[in-house]
Amino acid sequence: MIKDAFNPESFRATGHELIDMLADYLTQLQQNPSDVLVSKTQSPDEQLNKWQNFVGDQDWGNYFKEYLEDSIHLHHAKYMGHQITVPAPISSLAALMSDLLNNGMGVYEMGQPSVVMEHLVAQRLAKKMGFDAQAGGFLTSGGTLANLTALLAARRKKASQDVWKTGNHQPMALLVSEQAHYCVERAVRIMGWGDAGVIKVPVDENFRLRTDLLETYYQQAKAEGKEVIAAVGSACSTATGAYDDLEALADFCQKHDLWFHVDGAHGASAVFSNKFNAKVKGINRADSVIMDFHKTLLVPALATGVIFKDVNDSYNTFAQNAHYLWSNDEDKEWFNLAKRTFETTKFPMGFKIFTVWNHYGDELLEEMIDTIFGLGEQFGEMVAQHPQFELPMVPECNIVCFRYIDSSEDLNAVNRRIRQAILEEGKFYLVQTLLSGDTYLRVTLANPATTIQDLEELLEYITQIAKAEVSV
Repeated sequence: MIKDAFNPESFRATGHELIDMLADYLTQLQQNPSDVLVSKTQSPDEQLNKWQNFVGDQDWGNYFKEYLEDSIHLHHAKYMGHQITVPAPISSLAALMSDLLNNGMGVYEMGQPSVVMEHLVAQRLAKKMGFDAQAGGFLTSGGTLANLTALLAARRKKASQDVWKTGNHQPMALLVSEQAHYCVERAVRIMGWGDAGVIKVPVDENFRLRTDLLETYYQQAKAEGKEVIAAVGSACSTATGAYDDLEALADFCQKHDLWFHVDGAHGASAVFSNKFNAKVKGINRADSVIMDFHKTLLVPALATGVIFKDVNDSYNTFAQNAHYLWSNDEDKEWFNLAKRTFETTKFPMGFKIFTVWNHYGDELLEEMIDTIFGLGEQFGEMVAQHPQFELPMVPECNIVCFRYIDSSEDLNAVNRRIRQAILEEGKFYLVQTLLSGDTYLRVTLANPATTIQDLEELLEYITQIAKAEVSV
């Protein structure tokens, strides 16, 4: 059995079959997308029953075909759902190679080329964000872990006590928008700060953090005995795509000697665009920034950059002895990544990014951001001009929230039913969100193959669904 599992010729034959299948799949989605549903909705129980009873024969073609058909098709032009990019085929091939080689890279000797590639990607990203040569960082497994890592560094640098050694003895807190991603609050709770550790600042009518309230909330926290060590800016928020005023946040943090962190998981990629980079003005003043390559920049999940204005801040967070891995824990060795990251067996995600970025250059990444952010702008204008829909805010990136309003019924219920009908039919794929207590439909236009015609068809399709409900 082991010999069969590692047979090179079987691998060659199955690999060729799989690549042909995926190439045909991409061709169909590019040439005849109307023949393919974006998704085939099944209940968890239906999927569980299917796969727990799936016959494990040697027909690999049928096995992969079934998996393909049951998956959501991000490469479909009418996929407009969650915040995840359409992977460039070459990055998927790089992922295949790194999976087969399976070189962990917590230390240099385990994954030499991947370690170097990750270092180069981090340096290049720091420069793109406007940092100087003192900056640097690394990659980690997703925005949630990246935010936690950056905030742990903030605690190490700004807290009055060495929590890493002595534990939490002083109530600590950070300031963040009430629209920030929930993983920031999760990080605070993981660090042991509890409910009181998250100081949520209200947002304005455009869902941006009200920087005019920062001083009030900060002074109130101090009066309550909290040690505020950081403020977090969203670039952009997950629900709406709104960008906080990073310059104003930087000024505030500088005034009070706080750590300034930017959660740029989705929207920091605007740094790649000359057209849209003004949205992240002030990002180079942050002490730390995170950005997901897998949300907008053509790389399979997970692949997140964690960048520090002073790279030295990245070495102290997880300082501890591990003499079986390296001889001197005190050395700042950029090539032994487990000294700086939560993971100790790291996935070689830098190889995927380096493959795309090094081959196609900045030009592809800029074209990608210009295209998908541009689609967001255009779709926002279409919705604003349509009498049967409304926007809660003018879109700032490729995330657009909107809702159908041409109904005498409860609009929240109407829009929830519209989304469910879209999900069940599978012709489009989008999500919903809750803003100020109201339900909105939400698209993330992450596929550069999506066209204005597709967006026009979406609005018409939603209108038809709504009218059909009324007639019933």
